[in-house]
Order: sequence, then structure tokens, then C-alpha cells
Amino acid sequence: MIAPSLPADGPDSAAAWRRLAVAVLLTTIGGVGMWSVVVVLPTVQAEFGIARAAASLPYTLTMVGFALGGVLMGRLADRFGIVAPLVLGSLCLAAGYGASALAGSLWPFTLAHGLLIGVGSSSAFAPLMADTSLWFARRRGIAVSLCAAGNYLAGTIWPPMVQHAVAAFGWRTTQAGLGLLCLATMLPLALLMRRPPPQAGAAAPTAGGTGRRTVGLSPGALQGLLALSGLSCCVAMAMPQVHIVAYCGDLGYGVARGAEMLSLMLGFGIVSRIASGFLADRIGGTATLLLGAVLQGVALVLYLLFDGLISLYVISALFGLFQGGIVPAYAIIVRELFPPREAGARVGIVIMATLFGMALGGWFSGVIFDHTGTYAAAFAHGLLWNLVTVTIALWLMQRQALRGRVAAA
Repeated sequence: MIAPSLPADGPDSAAAWRRLAVAVLLTTIGGVGMWSVVVVLPTVQAEFGIARAAASLPYTLTMVGFALGGVLMGRLADRFGIVAPLVLGSLCLAAGYGASALAGSLWPFTLAHGLLIGVGSSSAFAPLMADTSLWFARRRGIAVSLCAAGNYLAGTIWPPMVQHAVAAFGWRTTQAGLGLLCLATMLPLALLMRRPPPQAGAAAPTAGGTGRRTVGLSPGALQGLLALSGLSCCVAMAMPQVHIVAYCGDLGYGVARGAEMLSLMLGFGIVSRIASGFLADRIGGTATLLLGAVLQGVALVLYLLFDGLISLYVISALFGLFQGGIVPAYAIIVRELFPPREAGARVGIVIMATLFGMALGGWFSGVIFDHTGTYAAAFAHGLLWNLVTVTIALWLMQRQALRGRVAAA
């Protein structure tokens, strides 16, 4: 007997994998908004004659726009489909880069990044992860993780390309060129995403769980718990990612060594995101989150115990390998615990919490260092926040297991 084949456009079908390839391209292209401002910052600072703290404002507002924009774009995707936020995002990126290229002072440049570029980039992250989750059932974990890996790919690909363009053509021409590139590539790719997901329509209400049925919480309470978990894990995650370069400088190894460790961390983060997807398909999103949070805590403990040069290279690689799968796990958990028609907005809210966690963790680690003169207390502070995520993930697993046993009985 011939085994029945998957529907041509159903979950886990060839059409779903082709769509995932387009989503990864969109995530990688749209991710330029998070990284380009870091590269042009020294040149912009010199031209405007401003201090480094003031020159950091465009990046800060870009991240705020990315965080809040993810919720807005997610709601838009839930209501009108993924094409709407992708088109709006590409237009925002084009307008933002164009406006920043014409800026004559810091504030127009900063507002262009916060209100347009950050919001535009957000359309190519959380909403795409949520949309990808609707197209996969058996391979949902690896699919969502591959989509999320596009953000790390953007961080690997764009900075050297932007730096080369700035050196060759100047930062204003580079900004204008990036806007045109986003418009010329993202709009056609967005049109390839027009087909509605296979879970749409009558199947939508039953294709995902509900918080009250699976863990005994109202949807609002469960959403808040996931947001707190996302905030906590990323406060802990920010300590090495934001401060490893300065930490190496303080230890006398030089900032170049710290930059190499950061690059190593991000590179292993890509491996981690892909590997965690395979893992999530076998053990579920909540268990993947718990494992990633526990291992992230182990890496933070290692940072406390060892500060030799070789040790820091090894621990940084391990940290990237442990933490890369944590953020995609939240998109999988949302699909396991909420109806698919709510995926875009709910994933956007959790991703917003993780970004605020990164911002809070990076800033508070600096405050702790200023008061103590060492990063040891900052690592310990990160461990405490990480424990919050471990506790939440463990509780959710226990509740899901209990409900499962009750349902079986």
C-alpha cells in the first residue's frame, strides 16, 4: 500500500519549506535595521560633533521601535495576513533610511531610526516566526528556529558590508542605498507569502491550545508569565553579550579579544538556534526553554569561576551554544498554548519582553559594575534573573504534564 502523501500546500509540505526559505531571506534582509546603525555610529558622531552617549541614542530608539513594532506588526498579521506587515515594514525601512540620509542633525536621524527603521525591521522577525509556526506541525521547532536564525545571519552579514559601503561611498549614500535595497527585495519577497496558512479558517480554533485548558491559567495570565520569562532570561543573556568586550579590556586582554569572543558567541548562537529546533520537535517548546535556561545558567557560573583567556573563549562559545535556542522556543510555546489566530500578537509581546530584557540587563550590569568595580556581582545578578525563567519553565512543564494525565484518565 502506498502511504498517503502530504497535501501540496498543507503543513510540513514542500510549499511550506519553500515559504520558509523566503521567510529566512526576509528575516536576514529586514534585520539590517538592527545592525547598520552600530556601524555608521562613529562617522555620524564625527559629522554631527556629538558625544558618544548622544550618538548611542539612535540605537536605543531603534531597539525600542523594534520591540513595540513587533506587537503592532503581529496584530496586523493576525488580522490581515503576513503580507500586510511585510509591505508596511519594507516601506518603513525605505522611508527611514531615506530620511536618515537627509538628516542634518542628531534628532532627525534618531527619530528616523526609532519610528521607521526599528518598526520596519520588526515586521521581519516576530510576525514571520509566528507565520512560520502556522505552516508546520511535525517540524515546527526546526522551522521556527531556522526563521529566527535569519536575525543572527543579518548580524553576521550586514556589518562588514555596511562598513565597506561607508568607507567607499559615505554614510549618507549607504543609508539611502540600504533603503532602496530593502524596498527592491522585500516587496517582491512579501508577495510570495500571499497564500493563507493551512490552519486558517474553520480549523483555526482547534489547531492550537488554550492556556486554561493546557496549564490551568487564563490567556492573559499565561501571556504575562511568558513575558516575565522572556524578560528574565534576556536580562541574564545581556550580561555577556553586552559587556564581554569591556570585560576583556578590564582583564588586560584587550577589546579586540573581547570582540572575537562576541563573534564566536553569535556564531555558535546560529548553531544553537538550528539545533534547538530539532530538539523542540522531539521534546516540545517548554522543555527546550527549560534546557536552554538551565544551560545558560551553567555558562554564567563558569564566567564567575574562570577568567583566563582560553577559558573565556571556550565559555563564550558554550554560552552562544546554550542560549541561541531560547528566544525561538517562545514562539513554539505560544503555538502550543494559544490558538493560531492569536500567534502574531502574542509572539510579538513575548519578543518585546525579551528585547526590554536585553536593554535592562545591559544597562543594569553597567550600573552594578560602576558600584562594585567588578563584573562578578553582575554575573551573579544575571544568574538570579535566569532562575526566574527556569522556575517558570519548570512550573509550566509540570502543569502541562498534570493536565495531560488528567485528560488521559
